[in-house]
Amino acid sequence: MPDVSEPVAKRVLVVEDNDLNRKLFCDVLRANGFEVEPVADGEFVLDAARAFAPDLVLMDIQLPNVSGVDLIAALKRERGLADVPVLAVTAYAGKGDEDRIRDAGAADYLAKPVSIGPFMAAVRRLVPAA
Repeated sequence: MPDVSEPVAKRVLVVEDNDLNRKLFCDVLRANGFEVEPVADGEFVLDAARAFAPDLVLMDIQLPNVSGVDLIAALKRERGLADVPVLAVTAYAGKGDEDRIRDAGAADYLAKPVSIGPFMAAVRRLVPAA
């Protein structure tokens, strides 16, 4: 008989236009037991989030064609996605940016370059193990 206490992998939508960063985030998350769905283009984020039903969204703020801040706000307006925590990641963090990112609905924020330890600590704060 299968062990019903086996935890279901938590799901993370990884929104990152940089190929190397996206691969790194996905590899680290998979190595830590997460199921991941990578998205390179901000224009596909809402559809991907609806289809994937993530437990967490990792959101790059600097995306081509669309602002990660705008995408966070759009996710927060979506029924069924509004309660999903968003971990914002950005290389550009000017004065006031963190407030703007949090005001849009991000639960936490990391500046690039991201170290693996703080990255996984932030993920685990937002997505506690089942």
